[in-house]
Amino acid sequence: MSDATRPEAPLLGELMPWSVAPMRLGRDWVLAPDRRTLRARWEALVRAEGAGRREELFSSTRARTTRTSVAALPGQRTGTGRLARETGPCPEPVRVMHGPFDEQWLIPDHRLIDAARPELWRVADDSHQLFAVEQGYVPQATPGPCVLVSALLPDGRSPAGRPGRIRPLHRRPGGREPNLTPGLLPLLSARYGHEVAAGDVLAWALAAAEPSPAGAVVPLPAGPDVWAAGVELGRRMTAVQVRGARGGERPRLPGGRRPYVRAAVPAWPSALRYDAEAEALHLGEGRVSPVPAAAWDFQVGGVRVLEMWFERRTARGEPGTLEAIRPAEWPQEWTSDLLELITVLALLGELGAVREELRRAVAGAGAGITRDDLTKAGVLPTPDAARRPASVLDHHEEGPEGQFALL
Repeated sequence: MSDATRPEAPLLGELMPWSVAPMRLGRDWVLAPDRRTLRARWEALVRAEGAGRREELFSSTRARTTRTSVAALPGQRTGTGRLARETGPCPEPVRVMHGPFDEQWLIPDHRLIDAARPELWRVADDSHQLFAVEQGYVPQATPGPCVLVSALLPDGRSPAGRPGRIRPLHRRPGGREPNLTPGLLPLLSARYGHEVAAGDVLAWALAAAEPSPAGAVVPLPAGPDVWAAGVELGRRMTAVQVRGARGGERPRLPGGRRPYVRAAVPAWPSALRYDAEAEALHLGEGRVSPVPAAAWDFQVGGVRVLEMWFERRTARGEPGTLEAIRPAEWPQEWTSDLLELITVLALLGELGAVREELRRAVAGAGAGITRDDLTKAGVLPTPDAARRPASVLDHHEEGPEGQFALL
């Protein structure tokens, strides 16, 4: 175990105590890389002849059938009548983060999702909220971060198949009430000689967290210099990962380098291949370059991100299912998404070297703020109330069959 992950350092779950389990969709057809596919799948569902066929297409589970009565998701205008009677248009898809770095579209209809985690939807907003996504622990030493951040609502899917946790930065929409254990911000502010904000803690965690079987470990340095360097690095990592959200700029490689399509992507590329010498990514007959090796090699949970992204778009659903409905040919927007993803991964790969420097600085600085220190200061143990969601009463929510929901 490295110095950065020694047991006396606090866990992310102690610093950001309220967390939510990953979403459980229950059926893959409600998620897709493009909106047109989702609308086509919905249309096929509601036009299915006979209740039996609709139920078959729907892919029922214990949690959801076409006769399940359920409230609408917070902030979403969708039907709440039983799906067996639904004839209306497809609800407007929303952009979500599907596992690490994969921006996809989801039909935000609670009748379609086994466990949508309404408490997450209740605190989402377009201007303040960020979500820390703690990755599931992988026993083998694997490269890649153990904590990611998203401005989009994340589903929390782990590429290694192990459940992680989703930790909102704020417990209420509008940037109200930080999801931090009480007393942490005043303690850090006193130690580092300046006001520490909730976003600083998240930025530090992104830069400094290390995986462990108990969860992500977040060593807190004793001095302000290392803290400031880690917060600055974490903010750079955040800016790259949220891709221009919250008024920022879209990620760009330095020096004017940009990945371009050098040979057109075919209707359906058969395989993905990387040519390290030419810095080229081949999608069947298609070719994109320059693609830095840092982008190709970037992994989360032991899984190469670019390969996972490609496999999700080329997997064929079983004939006769809604998953089998997909575009007739590779959409241009998927290529645009790929070019941006390459840029994101390349930038994060370059920042990996800075993360290594930070780790060495943390280890060389000696004992920081330990769990014992936090306990003596009354910050730990975390109160039970801080681990539960806050009451959010400013959302209009429709209950089952059009009734008002009582919160």
